[in-house]
Amino acid sequence: MKKHRAPRFAQTAGGENFMEDLPADAFDFPQLRAGAVVEGRIVSVSPFEILVDISHKADALVDPRELEKLDKDFLASLQVGASVAAYVLQTEDDDGNVVISLQRAQQEQDWQQADALYEAQDIFEGVVMGFNRGGVIVRVGRVRGFVPASQLSPRWQALQDADGDPEQRWARLVGQKLQLKVVELDHLRNRLILSERIAVRDWRKEQKDRLLSQLHPGRVLTGVVASLAQFGAFVDLGGADGLIHLSELAWRRIDHPSEVVQVGQQVKVVVLSIDDEKKRIALSLRRLMPEPWSVVSQEYAIGQVVAARITKLTNFGAFAKISESIEGLIHISEMADYRINHPKEIVHEGDEVQVRIIKIDPQNRRIGLSLRQAAEESYVDLDWREEAKAVLAQEDGPLTAGQRIAAGRV
Repeated sequence: MKKHRAPRFAQTAGGENFMEDLPADAFDFPQLRAGAVVEGRIVSVSPFEILVDISHKADALVDPRELEKLDKDFLASLQVGASVAAYVLQTEDDDGNVVISLQRAQQEQDWQQADALYEAQDIFEGVVMGFNRGGVIVRVGRVRGFVPASQLSPRWQALQDADGDPEQRWARLVGQKLQLKVVELDHLRNRLILSERIAVRDWRKEQKDRLLSQLHPGRVLTGVVASLAQFGAFVDLGGADGLIHLSELAWRRIDHPSEVVQVGQQVKVVVLSIDDEKKRIALSLRRLMPEPWSVVSQEYAIGQVVAARITKLTNFGAFAKISESIEGLIHISEMADYRINHPKEIVHEGDEVQVRIIKIDPQNRRIGLSLRQAAEESYVDLDWREEAKAVLAQEDGPLTAGQRIAAGRV
């Protein structure tokens, strides 16, 4: 049955109407066309029928087949008098009614949003709703967008080669939020292709430009180790990567960054330089730590016995590390109480030994060590006092009578 709008006539108190006083176009309604999206106002809502006033000669009828598909929450939100967008399916059905779709109207608006994103090349955030063997599905409103595997960022690419069912390789992405850009749009073919890889690349470029404008040498930042290379470590500073060269990772000599940092580790770094033209940021990890030779006199003393590892043998002696950054020399004359021709007669590379510090020269970065004096009797009193001080520094543990006497506690 056709849902005509009842005409409303102006009448006098005596019942006379003044139709002749109405303007000539009072009953002219805009021409409708199938596929148009129009604004309307809900006239009535029931489980069997929804009527919408679209400023036409008759109220529009929501397609009855759509009522069965409408989301219950959406249906409950429809209130008489509320404004809605309507998609014209038919300008006139067999009963003369205008047939509309609310779902298609919302979808059309979502296509318009997608088209605006495509034209502006804006980056937006989407949630992965599903997947297939070729990639993942992200909706832009009610429009189904597809992110091919080749357009996912490198952080997900490792999943492509993961063991197991190819159909399930992207399952763990469901629910993940992705930064995306529209790279292809064809409304007629219902085709919407999205790219996370391009969005992340462009976002990082914007972030890098912003960060470069704010940085200056000496600024201290916190970042996350993003990747390792033979020549250094790249640190993500929040959208832009900086490089810690191998020589700036530690004060000691290292052969690979993995000796100091690991991917995913949070680190504090200082900016060394910024190359605006090449958009490169040089960082340092070691310069936030004291230079070992500048504090060597605070950590070590002449006469102190320390553990050392033999690192290299020469004709004139053996080099030995007493810490990760401090290496000293055991001269051949300090190897033994008797004459030897080569240090290899006493030690070998990799040997762990006890040595006594006999010289400290921070200015020239030299420290003299002695193997033969490590157990020298003349140092017995000194060694005893050092042992007593070490024990006294502990909060628990009883002292022996000898330790108390040496430490002056009796």
